[in-house]
Amino acid sequence: MPADGVPPVIDSERGLDEAAAAIRAGEGPVALDAERASGYRYGQRAYLVQVRRDGSGTWLIDPIAVPDLTPLDDAIGNAEWILHAATQDLPCLAEVGLRPRQLFDTELAGRLLGLPRVGLAAVVEHYLGLSLAKEHSAVDWSTRPLPEPWLRYAALDVEVLVELRNLMGVDLAKQGKDGWAREEFEALLDFTGPAPRVDPWRRTSGMHKVRHRRTVAVVRELWEARDAIARDRDVSPGRVLPDAVLVEIAMAGPRSPDQLPGGHRSIRRYQRQWLSAVSRANALAEDELPPMTLRSDGPPPARAWAERDPVAAARLADTRAGLTAFAAEHDIPVENVMSPEPLRRVVWTPPSDRSEGGFTTALRGLGARGWQTRIVAPLLAKAFADHPDTDA
Repeated sequence: MPADGVPPVIDSERGLDEAAAAIRAGEGPVALDAERASGYRYGQRAYLVQVRRDGSGTWLIDPIAVPDLTPLDDAIGNAEWILHAATQDLPCLAEVGLRPRQLFDTELAGRLLGLPRVGLAAVVEHYLGLSLAKEHSAVDWSTRPLPEPWLRYAALDVEVLVELRNLMGVDLAKQGKDGWAREEFEALLDFTGPAPRVDPWRRTSGMHKVRHRRTVAVVRELWEARDAIARDRDVSPGRVLPDAVLVEIAMAGPRSPDQLPGGHRSIRRYQRQWLSAVSRANALAEDELPPMTLRSDGPPPARAWAERDPVAAARLADTRAGLTAFAAEHDIPVENVMSPEPLRRVVWTPPSDRSEGGFTTALRGLGARGWQTRIVAPLLAKAFADHPDTDA
């Protein structure tokens, strides 16, 4: 049970003002969390916001009933936020008016510290010796009223964060990683969500079965029809029609209701939309059909480098070896030292200035933090010096 019991859910502006006043009167950092209804509702909006501060207690807020939480944002002010897996919650918190000025991400701290598991329950067990129940993590948080066991779970999530942050902060300092963490946390302050995907419909599960551009077009039209239905109903697209069934319709190419496959109630319920989508795709001219695959603007797969550019392959191998050794020595996942994609881009299309400074500038332009470039740029400069251009 939470130390102060399970607080009532705030669903009025008056209650929000009371919570804001309490948070303003508290001290120290502020623990925040948000619960979404992923897999149930359309989009990633917050359906419950939890906040706790020493001297203020825990507050549970319904952002559907009270959609503007700027009074709470004003009350928090410049105080540090504590979140777990900040990139999951920052976009939906921003939608209701909550934006951090400084933050501490306990999941990211766990990665920098080299913890074997960085889920909240695992981190809590590691540092506090407590077993945090997670059976409600994937429930439908749009349910109203929210059951008491769910609220208890939600309150506990923020109750542990302050102590967790303090202990992890000590370990980061002991390992000499507190500066790395500060840079990572500062980079998160501007995070507004992942970049929109080009042709998101291409991620439809089962697309590997499609062999013709016309069928690709059918998948696209069906995906967009399903998305419109899901948005209108405010449900997850997968609950309208699973990907596997969508691809099955596309492969069948039905032209009449009796040609639609069976087995899912939404096929008949929305048969007009599905048949219209197929018809639109079939009406496209050949030059209007989408390509089978999108051409990448990045380098080729690393496995092809040895044949296409052996020098680049050797440079990448040397840099990766240096990164792997550094990561092992400092007990940190190698991908947290440098993501694979910017590293491949810089090696495949290097800057004209191949000094440490040149590589630093190139990596920073691809989103790398300063601490990462201080590690990787010297490795790149050495790899390029050891493997000069063949025409040099």
